[in-house]
Amino acid sequence: MVTMTRTPEPESRDADVRVAVSTVIFSVRRDADDEPVLSLPLVRRTRDPYGGRWALPGGWLDPTESLDAAASRTLEETTGLTPSYLEQLYAFGAVDRSPTRVVSIVYWALLRSDEVDAQVAAHAREGDAPENVEWFDAAALPALAFDHNHIVEYTLWRLRNKVGYSRIAHGLLPDEFTLADLREVTETILGRRLDPANFRRQIDTSDTLIPTERFRTGSHRPARLYRYNRDVELADRGPLTSRH
Repeated sequence: MVTMTRTPEPESRDADVRVAVSTVIFSVRRDADDEPVLSLPLVRRTRDPYGGRWALPGGWLDPTESLDAAASRTLEETTGLTPSYLEQLYAFGAVDRSPTRVVSIVYWALLRSDEVDAQVAAHAREGDAPENVEWFDAAALPALAFDHNHIVEYTLWRLRNKVGYSRIAHGLLPDEFTLADLREVTETILGRRLDPANFRRQIDTSDTLIPTERFRTGSHRPARLYRYNRDVELADRGPLTSRH
């Protein structure tokens, strides 16, 4: 005789899963010694859990909006920033990552330092600048809320892996730049120095840059300005559409 068993029903609705969206947004900022630092904004939590801790900007997914729209909205609401580059990164859904069950769809974004300053200044003029926001060195973060240290660590790993073969650094550069500008951004992302001659050879053999006829002049000899080949995308999303 075979005894049939049934999976027990949940005892309550406390096991419902909520969906949140968070964004790791990077910019290359200058420190007190005018050295470039890969930095990101964090938001101080004002309530439990983890009240007083710093956390990634984010919020709950509205049932009526796409993931991309939610990422843009929550980033603007919490930091006042609108990025030049935004890409879905990963879903973090460990059972014990929050007191209640929360799955976070994490995006990563890039924004030039001058655009950060311009957007912050615009909010200050309007009197609607977000509060409890501060920029941190991505390589020297405090203990963050939830699993956000792990999320930033993973995002840095992805960024450093992409910078060597894609035009991802374009999100941190103006439309036209010198090879020295590009090398500085790449070194800041990687956290190490690169040989200038080898770097130039690698760039010359790639199809990502287009030399212009313009030069930057100054105390040194004029440096040619380059622009990115826009036929090469920042991120190859394959057959995916914008419906996220």
